[in-house]
Amino acid sequence: MPAANTVQPLVRRFSRPPSRRWPHALAWAALAALILTTIAHLATKPPPMPAYAAVRADWQPSEAWLYDRDGRLLDSERVDFQRRRLAWVPLKDISPAVRTAVVRAEDRRFWSHGGVDWLAAASAIRARLTSDATGNRSRGASTLAMQLAAYLDPTLAQPGQRGWRAKLRQMRAARHLADAWTHEQMLEAYLNLVPLRGEAQGIGAGAASLFGKAPAELNRTDAALFAGLLPSPGAGADALARRACRIAAASDCTAIRAAAATLVSGEHAARADPGLAPHLAVRLLDKPGKRVATTIDRRIQAAAIVALRRQLAGLGSDRVRDGAVVVLDNESGEVLAYVGGVGLQSTASQVDGANARRQAGSTLKPHLYAQVIEHGWLTAASILDDSPVQLDTASGLYVPKNYDRSFKGPVSVRHALAASLNVPAVRALVIDDVQQFRDRLWALGYHGLVEDGEYYGYSLALGSAEVSLVEQANAFRTFANMGKWSPVTFDAARHLRQHPPRRIVSPAAAFIVGDILADASARTDAFGADSALRLPFWAAAKTGTSKGMRDNWCIGWSDRFTVAVWVGNLEGDSMRAVSGTSGAAPVWRDVMLALHADNPGKAPTMPDGVEARRIALPGTREPPRREYFLAGTAQNEMATAPAVARRPRITSPVSGSVYALDPDIPIDRQRLAVAVSGSVAGHRLILDKKPLGDADSGQQIVPRPGTHMLALVDPGGRMIDRVRFTVR
Repeated sequence: MPAANTVQPLVRRFSRPPSRRWPHALAWAALAALILTTIAHLATKPPPMPAYAAVRADWQPSEAWLYDRDGRLLDSERVDFQRRRLAWVPLKDISPAVRTAVVRAEDRRFWSHGGVDWLAAASAIRARLTSDATGNRSRGASTLAMQLAAYLDPTLAQPGQRGWRAKLRQMRAARHLADAWTHEQMLEAYLNLVPLRGEAQGIGAGAASLFGKAPAELNRTDAALFAGLLPSPGAGADALARRACRIAAASDCTAIRAAAATLVSGEHAARADPGLAPHLAVRLLDKPGKRVATTIDRRIQAAAIVALRRQLAGLGSDRVRDGAVVVLDNESGEVLAYVGGVGLQSTASQVDGANARRQAGSTLKPHLYAQVIEHGWLTAASILDDSPVQLDTASGLYVPKNYDRSFKGPVSVRHALAASLNVPAVRALVIDDVQQFRDRLWALGYHGLVEDGEYYGYSLALGSAEVSLVEQANAFRTFANMGKWSPVTFDAARHLRQHPPRRIVSPAAAFIVGDILADASARTDAFGADSALRLPFWAAAKTGTSKGMRDNWCIGWSDRFTVAVWVGNLEGDSMRAVSGTSGAAPVWRDVMLALHADNPGKAPTMPDGVEARRIALPGTREPPRREYFLAGTAQNEMATAPAVARRPRITSPVSGSVYALDPDIPIDRQRLAVAVSGSVAGHRLILDKKPLGDADSGQQIVPRPGTHMLALVDPGGRMIDRVRFTVR
C-alpha cells in the first residue's frame, strides 16, 4: 500500500490534459518564427539607397571636352580610367524607342509594379523547380529597379552571390527605391548607369561609341540592339542580332544583322571622338567633366591636319615621320589651329610637336636683321661679305658655312636674308652684339633661351638655340603687327584685358624685314623662281633647317594670319633629303591658300619713318632696284669697299688656333699658308720676332711645336695686326 501511494502522484504529474500543452508549443513556435524572421530580416537587409538628387549630383564623367570657337567638339580627353562615361543624359533626351525597347526586354511590367514584379518572381520560381525535369533554363525575375539598386551599390551584386539571400536583398532595395523615386527617375538612372560593351557605361557613352549618335538620335534598330546588349554586353554579332530581332519582333532581320556587325566591329567608336586636337586636349583638360571652349577654328584645324598629313605621307616615313602646325590670328593672338602631330608612322605620336623645343636653324635671322636695321647699323641695301670667315671664341674657332657650302661674295642685306646666307648673318651679329640679340629674342617670347649671350656665341645667328613652334609663330606675328607683341591665347575672353600689346620692334624695321621676306626675286638664287614660298598674294615667309637636318621650319604671315610649320623626327634622328622648301614649306603654302581662299592677303601699308629710294649696287651681282630705308639712311648707290680701303689684317691662321702635326707626314709637307686681306703692298710678316717675308707674296710657315706669334707690320715698321696660334 505504501508503494502504491508513492507511484500515484507521479502518474498525475505527467498526465496533464492536452489543453494545457498546446499554448506552450504555440508560444515556442511563435518565438522561433520571430527569431527566424529577425535573422532573415537582418540577413537580407539591403544597404541604404541614395536619393535621386544625390545620384545626379555625384555623377562624374570620365571625359573632359575641348570645343572650338563656335561650340563644335574638337576632342575629348579621358581623365578617369576606371570606366568611360559621358555627361548625365536626362530621360527627355533619350530616344523613346530606346525606353520602349529596354522596358520590353528587361521589365515588361516596370510601369505598374513597385520595384518587384511578383508575377515574374513566381514564374521564375516555378521554372527553377521544373528545370531539372524539362531541361529548360529558368527565367530571371530581376526588375529594372533591382538592377538599378545593384548599380547604385555593387555589394548587392558581388561575384558569386546569386542565391536567395542576394536576391532578397536586391528586392528589398528595389522596394525602397520605388518608394522614394518616380518610375521616370529610376529608368533615367538605369539608362545612365548600365554597363555596356567595352569600357562604356550609360546611354551617353554607349550611343556615341557603339552607334556614333546622340542618345536622342537612336532609331528602332539601334534601340533593339542597345536593349539586346544589356544581358551580355560582350556578345558576338550573331547572338546580338538574334536577341535584338526578338526584342524588335521584326519579321525581316537583315538590317538588324548588318547593324549588329557594324556595332561589334567598333567602327563607330572611332567616329565618336573627332580627335582633331589631341595634344591640345592633353594640355588643357585635366579634370573629369571639364568643358573648355577655345579659340580654335575647327575648319582651319581640319585644313592644317589634312595639309600636314598629305605632306608627311608624300615624303615617306623613311625620310620624316613627324610634323606640327600653328595658326594665329594676327590682331588678337588667338590660336586658330594647333596641330601637335598627326600620327601616321610616328614613333613618338604622344609628344606635342607644337610645344616641344627644337633647334631653330635660320628662322632667327629675321629678328637679327630687324635689330641692326632698327639701330641704323645696316640697311636693306648694305653690303655684307659672304666669304669664308673664322671667329675666335672662348670655346675655339667658329667657322660658319652656308647651307650649300658655297659663297656668294659681296651681297646686300636683302639678298643675304632672303636667300638665308649664313656667313653674312654671323657678320651682322658681330656688328650687333650676341647678348643684345639674345635679349631681343627673350623679349619676343623665346623663353627657352635661359642662358646669357656668351653661352650661345655667334652660332645664335644661325639658330643654335632651341625654340617651340608656338614661340616661333608669335615672334613672327610681331612683324605682322608692325613690331607689337602680345602673348598667344586659347581663351579670347580674358586675353586682351590682361595682356595689352607692347612694342618690341620699330614699325619701320618690321616693315622692311617683311618686305624682304615677301620678295620672291631676292630669294630666287637659293629657292628658285617658283618655290612653295611664292603665293598668288602678298605673304612673307622664312624657312630654316637645323644642324644635322633634324628640324625643318617654315614660318610666315599675311595681313591677317601667321602660320608656322615644323617637320622632323621627334626622336631626334636626321631627316633624309628634306630641305626647307621641300619639307615644311608645302604645308605652309597649303594652309595659307586655305586661309585666303575667299579673301587674298594684302600688302602692308608703308609706315611713317620709311622712305623708298632707287638704288644701284655696283660690285655685286644684284641689279638696280627700289629699296626701303629708315628715314635719313637712304642712299642712291651702295658699293663694296675696294681692297685698298680695307684695313690690312691676317685672316689665316686665326688667333687662338691649335694645329696638330701628323707624325706620319714629313714636316716640310705640313706647311701653314698665311692669308692676309686688304692692300698689303710693302707690308711684312714677322713670325716669333723673325722676318717671314713680304705679306703679299703668299708666305707659308713650317710648323714647329709650341706657341707662336705672327705679326703684320706696315712699311714704316708699325704693327697692324697679330695672331697667336699653337702647334702640337
